Amino acid sequence: MARMTRADVYCPQEVATVHVMNRTVRRCFLMGDDPVTGKNYDHRKEWMETELQNLALYFSIDLLCFAVLSNHFHLILRSRPDVVKTWDDAEVARRWLMLCPKRRDSNNQPAEPTQKELDAIIKDSAKLQQIRLRLSDISWWMRLLCQKIGRRANLEDGETGKFWQARFRAVRLLDDTAILSCSAYVDLNVIRAALAETIETSVYTSAQQRALELRAQAAGQTSPGAHLSNDVDPICRLKPIARSLSPICLTEEGSGTGPCVHTGGLRASDKGFLPMTTTQYLELLDWTARQLRSDKRGATPATAAPLFERLGIDVEVWCELTKNFGDLFSAVAGKPTVIDATRGRKSGQRYNVPAKTRQLMPN
Repeated sequence: MARMTRADVYCPQEVATVHVMNRTVRRCFLMGDDPVTGKNYDHRKEWMETELQNLALYFSIDLLCFAVLSNHFHLILRSRPDVVKTWDDAEVARRWLMLCPKRRDSNNQPAEPTQKELDAIIKDSAKLQQIRLRLSDISWWMRLLCQKIGRRANLEDGETGKFWQARFRAVRLLDDTAILSCSAYVDLNVIRAALAETIETSVYTSAQQRALELRAQAAGQTSPGAHLSNDVDPICRLKPIARSLSPICLTEEGSGTGPCVHTGGLRASDKGFLPMTTTQYLELLDWTARQLRSDKRGATPATAAPLFERLGIDVEVWCELTKNFGDLFSAVAGKPTVIDATRGRKSGQRYNVPAKTRQLMPN
C-alpha cells in the first residue's frame, strides 16, 4: 500500500495530535557515543532540547512528549490553529521573524525585528496568511528542527550531505488510547533501550523532566531559580525545557475548554492532553517499565486499574502497545474501530490497520 501524503493525515488548519520521529543517516550514533569514530556527541542532545524550547516558544504547537537518543528522536506534538487565531498580525509576524530571523545579535541569537521587517509581512495579506498556517504546521516545526540540527552537526564535523536518514515519520493519534500508549512508548524509550533503569535517570526525555519538576514542587521549590536548579547528581537535573512542556491533565487549573493560551511566553498553551494527573501518569510509566523488564515485574498501582477499565484495554494489550507501538500503527493510531471510521482528509482513502493490531484490539 502506497504511503499517504502528510496532508491526507493532518493539516495546520485543524487540531491534531501527531507522533513524529526521525533517525540519523544510516542509523549512525551521531548524537551519542559513536563506535566508529570513538567520539561522543551527547552535546547534540542538548542542542535538540534547546531547539525544542525555541520552537515551543514561537510556534502554535504544543510539545507533549519527547525522547532524544543517540541515533533517533521521538516527539508528540499537537497543532493549535485555535491559538494562532488569538494572535494579531503583528504577533504572527514577530514570531515568524524570531524563528527565521533577518538579523542576528552579537551572540548569534535572533534580533528583535524592526517595524519595517514586521510591515513587510503585515502589509502582504497572502504572505501573512501563509505564515499563520505555518505557525501551526507540524511539518514546518520538523523542517526547522531537522535543518538546524543537521546543518550545525555537519559544520562541526566538516561534512556535507544528509544528516537525517529520510523525511520524518508521522502517525496521527486519534483517541485517548493512542495518545496514552504512544506517550508511554516515547517516554520509556530510553529504558527500553537499556540506557536507564528508572524514569528520573532517563536523560533527554519529557518523563524525566516531569518527574523532577514534580519533586521540586513537592520540596516547595517554586521560585524560578530554585525550581530549575541543578541537583547534586548531574544526571537528575531539572532543565528549562520542563517549562516548555504542555501539562498532563486536561482538568488541571488553566487546562479547561478553549485555546487556554499560555501567558508566560514559554509555550503555546496550558491545555493538557490526558485524563489523569501528572502523578498518576508517572506512576503508570513506572509500573509499565517494570512490566517490560522480565527480571523485575511489579504490581499494578491502584490508579492504573481504573484507568485501563475506562479505556477498555487490559494489561497484556497495554504492554504490547507501549513496547511495539511503531510496528502496530502506520499513518494513524487508535482503536481499529476508530481508524476504520476515519478517512484521509483529501483522498477519502481508508487507513490500513495491520492484522496484528486487529488481533490485539479486536473491539
